[in-house]
Amino acid sequence: MPDHLLIVESPSKASTLKKFLGENFQILASYGHVRDLEAKEGAVDPEINFGMRYKLIERNKKHLKTILDAAKKSDIIYLATDPDREGEAIAWHLSEIFAEKKILPKTRLCRVVFYEITKTAVTSAVKNPREVSMDLVNAQQARRALDHLVGFNLSPLLWKKVGRNLSAGRVQSPALRLIVEREQEIEKFDKKEYWTIHFKSQIEGLEMSAKLSKLNGHKLEQFDIPTEKQQESALTEITKNTNLTVTVHNVAKKPRTRRPAAPFTTSTLQQDGIRKLGFSARETMMVAQQLYEGIAIDDNDSIGLISYMRTDSVNLSNDAINDIRNFINKEFSTEYLPNEPTNYKGKSKNAQEAHEAVRPTLISRTPESLKQYLTPTQFSLYQLIWRRTVACQMTSAKYNTTSIEFSAPNPETVFRVTGQTLLFDGYTKVYTDNQNSDEEISLPNLNVNDTLTVEKFYGEQHFTQPPPRFGEASLVKTLEEFGIGRPSTYATIITTLQDRGYAILEKKRFTPTDVGRLVNGFLLSHFDRYLEYDFTAKLEEDLDAISNGDQNWTKVMTDFWNKFALDLKNKDEVKRGIPIPNASPGVRTWEEFSKQTPFDGNGKDQESNVRVLPTTAEKCPKCNIGTLLLQNSARGLFVGCSNYPDCKYTDPFGSGPILKDPIVLGMHPEMKTTIKLLGGPYGPYVQLGDAQPDSKRKPKRASWPKDTGIPDANDKDALSLAVKLLSLPRKLGLHPETKLVIETSIGRFGPYIKHDGSFKSIPKDENPYDISLNRAIELLSQPSTGGRGGTAIGKHPDDKKPVSLHKGRYGPYVKHGKVNATVPDKFEPSDVTLEIALDLLKEKISKGDTKKPAKKRTKTRKKKA
Repeated sequence: MPDHLLIVESPSKASTLKKFLGENFQILASYGHVRDLEAKEGAVDPEINFGMRYKLIERNKKHLKTILDAAKKSDIIYLATDPDREGEAIAWHLSEIFAEKKILPKTRLCRVVFYEITKTAVTSAVKNPREVSMDLVNAQQARRALDHLVGFNLSPLLWKKVGRNLSAGRVQSPALRLIVEREQEIEKFDKKEYWTIHFKSQIEGLEMSAKLSKLNGHKLEQFDIPTEKQQESALTEITKNTNLTVTVHNVAKKPRTRRPAAPFTTSTLQQDGIRKLGFSARETMMVAQQLYEGIAIDDNDSIGLISYMRTDSVNLSNDAINDIRNFINKEFSTEYLPNEPTNYKGKSKNAQEAHEAVRPTLISRTPESLKQYLTPTQFSLYQLIWRRTVACQMTSAKYNTTSIEFSAPNPETVFRVTGQTLLFDGYTKVYTDNQNSDEEISLPNLNVNDTLTVEKFYGEQHFTQPPPRFGEASLVKTLEEFGIGRPSTYATIITTLQDRGYAILEKKRFTPTDVGRLVNGFLLSHFDRYLEYDFTAKLEEDLDAISNGDQNWTKVMTDFWNKFALDLKNKDEVKRGIPIPNASPGVRTWEEFSKQTPFDGNGKDQESNVRVLPTTAEKCPKCNIGTLLLQNSARGLFVGCSNYPDCKYTDPFGSGPILKDPIVLGMHPEMKTTIKLLGGPYGPYVQLGDAQPDSKRKPKRASWPKDTGIPDANDKDALSLAVKLLSLPRKLGLHPETKLVIETSIGRFGPYIKHDGSFKSIPKDENPYDISLNRAIELLSQPSTGGRGGTAIGKHPDDKKPVSLHKGRYGPYVKHGKVNATVPDKFEPSDVTLEIALDLLKEKISKGDTKKPAKKRTKTRKKKA
């Protein structure tokens, strides 16, 4: 009977470890944390030295009972939870529970740590146990206490001042700020035009293009040719002077080397998993966890294939480096092996250098040798890790770069072209960092004074581009650069932002939602200090200092809480929402809001470098006492008066510019009646004619498109659009079966077809103005999607009811009846087939988390006395 108990976090490790340690060991799993803070206010008490009230996690009580029963029968207990702060905290919680149950000190308790699940690593750890590190435990407790105090104090305030079911977090809120302020940069961006001039030529069958770099002795900068007219003038001068020939003025050749990248950290693994494999950050970590915990190889023996995947370090052990170098020496020629091992220095300030980088546990296990045992996702990620690890100890790639300058016709006007050829592939034989940077550009072999005939000189128009929205990879990279959170938490941060409805991932780019922007604006208005990137990074550094034994955790907590508690005072009295900047016309869209907010990309005033929000809010036009605030409601955002309930002024937000005075667009060509553009409570609209005082009949009206600006009076294009809008609803004819009218129009959810009281959306690439009767009948015959804005995929084989794909607030999902199932990030919506949809719906039902229909409340009448 085993008298040694070894406790791990995950049950998938158990069989592997049992094989390594033998029959004398019983291996049990805690299934993660066994205790957590009580999920209510007061679980962390600043008044008693930040005492914490813990409770057992309900779902893990049965696993804990099994552990306690086994612990009572054991001579030695080994706590082998993960080698990080969370793992150390789990080990400490278990030791506390053992002490409460009087299992200690009768039974010996040891903490063992291994960074890879191999026999050598595990047996060595068991032979060299240590005590639970209270420094690591204190760092974890401090992080947990900080998150609790921030979340449980800010979130209720958000419920009152913004909307229900919202949350703020020490790390998630600065991450949201990154996404929102990037959107503001894009909205404020003004495109700037510029031109470049080139020539095209052919030599030795090779087509070549060179760019003008100097004109009349002046070195050209990006905006030196800002207009088409100036470009034409420069082209005319060059063409006239050169007679379509140029002369080689200078040829410069120089070698260039490119070193391999360091082995993976958690952050760089997530970034490459996203960029190269199309995984999400969460999926990358999930698959890496599987590879770390063990995969069944050969005779169902499981073995850990990679080292621990939560690490900031780029270090490799001497044994690992020797194995890699021996493999390179055996599998490649000697020129691929450097004379000395390559050592890397991590960029992260917080790297725990005792850890290693993410690497294969045995480099001789090539991806191809394991392919039959791995799922496609496991194989892809293992191959990525294996290639990066091998490459990091290989020689640099060598290139030859050539730069050729052409005078046209003299050295005062110069065209330049640069090319690159690969001389030796080095590490790129197994791994490429960025294919574009290593791309070969071949140039003809030319010498000084050679003359080329030019096919043509030409100009190219360019416009400066706004910064791109964050994708998962770039967000992870920026979080790491700013020191926000830890790499092991990035996937959770990204998931939380989406689950809360603060940001949506569309076309692999994050866009903040209305609620996300409002939450960010509210927090910046009242708690801007805690959203500062430097402040968040400093807290992370303090946590690292605690884990290293260099800081007292209660002092860090006290310093934080004293200031935070002071900032919380009186915030209950602040008004709902955020102030609307005072501008003309009034600010009613996010784009206009961004343009009136003097933020740069770092959220600070460009001149003073101090964080600011709009200081002058728009006065309420109704009471002239209150100011206007952007607020949230169940129906969406709206503008309201700060003097509510005394003043009940409201205005919609997101409807475009305010139209204070009617604009006459012109005369309807057929009706010979004036068309005006007017402002209404739901945005601008066009109206045909005027309302007659004695008539109950209202003039015909149509909403003005939200994505169309306010035109000037008598604008011909605007008049044509207005005539089109007023032509709706448009009668197409009678349905051949029902003999009822089919008509088209535009509604709240876009253009649609109406027939017999039912509606069918018109596809985005078609419009209600020229769709034919036959096409309308065809669309009406298609199966209903069972919801607004969805796309029919097919019919469910069980009940023949439609299965449809929808675009929801938190991303794409499939729907069948009352069951909705989220489409994972790994699928593009266009790739979702009926088979995939059925699998997703089946999985959703099996989890038992589908919404149950609400029961009808039965009214009970009181009996008369």
